[in-house]
Amino acid sequence: MKHGAMKPWLTPLSLGLTIILSASAWADTHRPNIVFLFADDQRADTIGAHGNRHIETPRLDTLAESGFSFLRNYCAGSFSGAVCVASRSMLMTGRHWMNLPEGTKSRSWADLPLLPSVLEKEAGYETFIVGKWHNGEETLKAAFSNGKSVYMGGMVDHTDFVVQDYIDGELTPKRSAGGFSSEVFSDSAIEYIEAADTEKPFFLYVALTAPHDTRNPPVAYREKYYQNRPPLPVNFLPSHPFVNAPQVTGGRDEGLAPWPRTPEVISDQLSEYYGLITHMDEQIGRVLESIKNGPHADNTIIVYTADHGLAMGSHGLLGKQNVYEQSMRAPLIIQGPGIPADQSSKSFNYVHDLYATICDWAGVETPSKVDSLSLNPIMTGEKKSLRKELFLPFQDNQRAVSDGRWKLHVYPKINHELLFDLKADPHETNDLAKDPHYAKELKRMMKLMVKTREAYGDTDPLHVANPGLKEPAYDNNKRTLDVWQPKWIRDKYFDGRSHPNHGSN
Repeated sequence: MKHGAMKPWLTPLSLGLTIILSASAWADTHRPNIVFLFADDQRADTIGAHGNRHIETPRLDTLAESGFSFLRNYCAGSFSGAVCVASRSMLMTGRHWMNLPEGTKSRSWADLPLLPSVLEKEAGYETFIVGKWHNGEETLKAAFSNGKSVYMGGMVDHTDFVVQDYIDGELTPKRSAGGFSSEVFSDSAIEYIEAADTEKPFFLYVALTAPHDTRNPPVAYREKYYQNRPPLPVNFLPSHPFVNAPQVTGGRDEGLAPWPRTPEVISDQLSEYYGLITHMDEQIGRVLESIKNGPHADNTIIVYTADHGLAMGSHGLLGKQNVYEQSMRAPLIIQGPGIPADQSSKSFNYVHDLYATICDWAGVETPSKVDSLSLNPIMTGEKKSLRKELFLPFQDNQRAVSDGRWKLHVYPKINHELLFDLKADPHETNDLAKDPHYAKELKRMMKLMVKTREAYGDTDPLHVANPGLKEPAYDNNKRTLDVWQPKWIRDKYFDGRSHPNHGSN
């Protein structure tokens, strides 16, 4: 993947589109179709084309080679442990979660100008949803016109779940999906693409549930990685060394494997996680082929991203309820007419920057009070970066800020700080906060933290008078067994228990 000067597709049509990519006059008469492929819980480092030699993602690799990759794409933290909800709230509203109206942070923001509804009302788009919607029925109805195989939930057994269709403003009764999640959602997306009107632009939102747990890929896909195992994360630990958030000892994500984490258990879960991604990649390939071989090929922009990342053993964690790189960073690839091929950027951006980006493509003015910044100036070469710093606030118990080189973590509930040199230590393994040689950097980054917090109106304290205990109390008897876990996972990771509590029945 090349970084620097851009290389557009060498055809007369795409050369012309590249030159006028940001011109609203062109968008008014040549609005592109947009296919938005949204993975669930996918780390940024799980795509072959982006440097992972241990995972098979040939379709995403091809997409990256023919498109533009944003290598510092982040979820902007979360107001709850359900980071999926927060990320999708920000994407649909274009607002940082701290700027959502009070009382609407979880699900009820239907009164705001939502991305699909803006495209429909202002640019005549047909809007269609397939897959996961984790933000409530009210907001679904405010956002989209129609949909198929909509999953109104969060966690899911990929082989046993229910879906609903969304027709003219109403959800149909629930029905069994009747297949594996990635296959069901891809089938519905392909059906829509093949029937889509060629005269009217469409926004197709395909929200997959992979690679979110339950980590139960088809047998062949997990066996593939059991036999050729990916290495453990460089920053693997048996347990997280301090209480970074309440979820570290009591959250469902962290309870999916016992403490201490063993290399064997994490290796198995990584193999299953990679299996989900490779299987998903295959299904995404079917969607991409349907676009390529259909009448929409020359006028469709494809967006591939995820709501956030996942720890998967990094720092002794499994979930996304933390501000480490592996949990907040997600892949982002954009491909289509006018999009430079085989190029990338390390500019800071957030997932919700896609709101303004898509508005640009549609020739629509981005609504007021939106925090989203268009990515198009990066792709056209007008700008090298959008932001000088990255701010990652998680509930009221974690804060992080980065200037690209240095990253500061603050844990207000325990009065704890971490400082990392990301250039020398991209995996955040060597804390420099207490090293006197880095006192100036610590002070500078703390000032940046204060400045950034002020810009977002963050008033939660960075330190408390009576801090809690730093040392976590890990208790395998309090691991919670989800109802979504299939029997083989219960047998493997929960000793066959069927009781919700992993302790005594």
